[in-house]
Amino acid sequence: MGFGRRQERREDRREDRGPGGHSGGGDHRYQMRQKIASIGDDFWIENGSGQKVYKINGKALRVRDTLIFEDAHGNELLKIQERKVRVKDSMEIEDAHGNRVAMVKKALITPVRERWSVDIPGASDMEVQGNILDHEYRIGHVAEVSKKWFRIADSYGIEIEPGQNDVLILAVAAVIDMMSHEGR
Repeated sequence: MGFGRRQERREDRREDRGPGGHSGGGDHRYQMRQKIASIGDDFWIENGSGQKVYKINGKALRVRDTLIFEDAHGNELLKIQERKVRVKDSMEIEDAHGNRVAMVKKALITPVRERWSVDIPGASDMEVQGNILDHEYRIGHVAEVSKKWFRIADSYGIEIEPGQNDVLILAVAAVIDMMSHEGR
């Protein structure tokens, strides 16, 4: 069986599992909104079962050039702060105490595709590959981003492998979305 056929069967199995993506109710599939930085309002990230699990505080973006990820109870988990970039084409993700937990870097730009890498201190770098602008790509071996799971305009899905730091992967996807749509 060729790679294309195998990929097709994998996608069919995913669609058969329904909108949650897992028989356990979609705990690792999330719905994100495109261009969250341009919205400037609060936005809830829902899991595949439609439960509000993380909130992106967009109001802080207008006031402090900061995007804050909170849990469902309003506790700050991560923040993405726009600042004068120290390393060209990169953006940092910090925890609630201001410690860097990841740096997302635009590694290569060609007419055909963009390449990104994610540096997480104490872990192996992750390569981001696929079609970034169309929201059809993979973050390392830990997450898949796709528009095919949700039929809602201006949104896309992120399916994360179990055992990962889900909110960090969601923040990485948000950074990639912000950086890839700058000036567009």
